[in-house]
Amino acid sequence: MEYNYIKSLHLIFVITWFAGLFYIPRLFVYQIEAHAKPEPEKSILLQQLKIMTSRLWYIITWPSAVLATLFAVWLLILVPGWLQEPWMHVKLGFVALLFIYQIKTQFIQKELQNDVVKWTSNGMRIYNEGAILILFAVVFLVILKSAINWVYGLFGLVVFAVILMLLFKLYKRVRERSEK
Repeated sequence: MEYNYIKSLHLIFVITWFAGLFYIPRLFVYQIEAHAKPEPEKSILLQQLKIMTSRLWYIITWPSAVLATLFAVWLLILVPGWLQEPWMHVKLGFVALLFIYQIKTQFIQKELQNDVVKWTSNGMRIYNEGAILILFAVVFLVILKSAINWVYGLFGLVVFAVILMLLFKLYKRVRERSEK
């Protein structure tokens, strides 16, 4: 019974963690675009977006990451045999990539809070796809519990990424036409 409660809590915090990781780059896009606005619109937008970004990051995303990790460790204590499974090794590798993504996002968040803009809005839209690719990889690994098929899964992720990029380029063209 304890296992099901811990697994449920782990899943809830993974979902809220990803919700934060999906939404914060979108807020970054808005912040980047706000820098090009004239005053006083620029200042008003930036002030509000910085508040939203900070709250999302420190009240939802980071606590969810920590709690998801704590409940994951608890699950591994309850079922230590998973650490012998190849699929779990690959999954933990993707989780490590997710933390690298989160730390990189932390640096971007700090820069934008200090009005340092190093990204374009289009570059940030592409960056936003990183968490999606990791999510797909982890969900398929956990459901299929197969590390052997992860090569096929990785190929599928690359194809998925290419499709996302093509859709992004199509969206960019449509957006540019509608602005004219």
